[in-house]
Amino acid sequence: MFNPPDLLTLLRALPGHHQGQERPFAWRDGKPLSYAYLLAQVAAWRRLLSRQAGSRFALYSSDSATFACILLGAWQADKTIYLPGDALPATCANLSALVDGYLGEFPPRYAPLSLDIDDDSPSQTAAEFKALLPDFPGLVIYTSGSTGEPQAVPKFLSQLATEVASLEQLFGDRIGNADVVATVSHQHIYGLLFKILWPLTNGRAIHAQQIAYLEELQPPPGGKPVVLISSPAHLRRLPATFAQDQAASIRAIFSSGGPLEAEIAFAAGALLGSIPLEVYGSSETGGVAWRQRGAGADDSWQVMPAIRWRVAANDNVLEICSPHLPDSDWYALADQVQFIDPQRFRLEGRIDRIVKVEEKRISLDALERQLKAMAQVADVRVLLLEQPESGAESTSEFSPRQRQRIAAFVVLSAAGLQILATQGKLALNRMLRNGMAHAVEAVALPRSWRYLDAMPVNAQGKTTRADLLALLESPAPASSDLAELPRKPLVRVLEQETHRILLELTVPANLLYFNGHFDGAPILPGVVQLDWAISYGRQYFALAPHFLGMLGLKFQRVILPGAVVQLELLHDPQKSSLAFRMASTAGQHASGRVTFGGSHAAS
Repeated sequence: MFNPPDLLTLLRALPGHHQGQERPFAWRDGKPLSYAYLLAQVAAWRRLLSRQAGSRFALYSSDSATFACILLGAWQADKTIYLPGDALPATCANLSALVDGYLGEFPPRYAPLSLDIDDDSPSQTAAEFKALLPDFPGLVIYTSGSTGEPQAVPKFLSQLATEVASLEQLFGDRIGNADVVATVSHQHIYGLLFKILWPLTNGRAIHAQQIAYLEELQPPPGGKPVVLISSPAHLRRLPATFAQDQAASIRAIFSSGGPLEAEIAFAAGALLGSIPLEVYGSSETGGVAWRQRGAGADDSWQVMPAIRWRVAANDNVLEICSPHLPDSDWYALADQVQFIDPQRFRLEGRIDRIVKVEEKRISLDALERQLKAMAQVADVRVLLLEQPESGAESTSEFSPRQRQRIAAFVVLSAAGLQILATQGKLALNRMLRNGMAHAVEAVALPRSWRYLDAMPVNAQGKTTRADLLALLESPAPASSDLAELPRKPLVRVLEQETHRILLELTVPANLLYFNGHFDGAPILPGVVQLDWAISYGRQYFALAPHFLGMLGLKFQRVILPGAVVQLELLHDPQKSSLAFRMASTAGQHASGRVTFGGSHAAS
């Protein structure tokens, strides 16, 4: 396998390689895209961007191959790339004050640049591509927002290059020449490194399309092995079965974005054939440590090469000095750790999750551990909410008195779902509070409860504070009049392409259609699920006006009040059809295909 020197000289090395230009750098829809295509596209984007005023451009593309071409072309044109996590209106509005232009799949009103032709002829020579400067500010990424508002993090190219080299040193021999497939987005640091920069620098082919469900993983052409780049959120949604050839094709699995529970890691190993390699780090620090659970192994983390670390004496906070950081200063993370030996530590919880309630220090992590230990709970997140007290006078000249409360967002187990259905929410609230009372002070007991079918996750597989708070913004109607009850879910766009969209639907607990369906154990009617699929299909696609019929309609699992499900819609303009699939961590709820006819707008 041909290995270019490093990320900074990647493009200078590729054209001179006598055998390499026709080998695939990526796969799209089962067809190879050659390195010759990559070089031509990078050169075209470099020419286009070199003619543009300004140095800062936002990039969003769901296609990993297109993304890679634009990114490398922008760096060759000395442009700094801003990587947002999505292209939603609020994100675009925030970017407008920061960037000079847009690249990729932004709405038309932002006039994203595009190439005039799809030139795949390799007309350039090695001399046309320059070695990138280590101190060039190539990237601005954003934190996930799991503990607050997303924060911008600039990255020099030297930071990215050293991280790629570190990954190859650690894991290169283990994964060999495997192709790279992913369930996570490349619009954040983990996906960017693991599914774009690392494989490209070391000659491994990437798969252009991100897979939404593990069931979609298909062995590459020719029986090549694959590396799966995933996250805890995706690995918790393991399929019930997995074909033997699918499992046999997986050489390694990587997981990042949060700790992976031991039982999930072992379940993934049993089903997929490989226990995931977990990577610990952050947008600011890059990779810090890794682990792979095994029989008899503890839960400690192994420090990555070239990283020095220490534990702060006063609060046990992890501090590192790393080439992945912008300077050589010591950097304090938000995690408390226990020293095991010079190369290993154990995570003990985040300091930014220790809060004060009525002058008492409360660990939100400890509250979550208490709840997860209960038979009724499958997963949970708790937050501290601080709101101005209604009608309260200011406690100072500047700020009103704050009312604090703990809110719990709970994914119920089968036992918890049964109690909710038979005894109701209030009884379940009391049961969970009583189960915590022996270990938690009264002021720390949750006062607000939301029961979810699944935790809301973004394209990075992370549950953000903003997503959880949004679940609290749908108050019950003041009147019991049925006309005032909601008829639609809360909707969030997770992924959007020309003929595909992935929506997150949060089903209101007081949805009109739960009334009488059924008393004491409400579930969402199948006809409502079908109506939502068609309604959102018409909202996002140019469907023909007349409904003709349904094919393969299935309802596999019930949807309960407060559920969070993902609705995937696929529009086929040639067949004039709309395929839909509703799924959550519990599995698939519904699927089918709807056909339409009559005149319709051109797609």
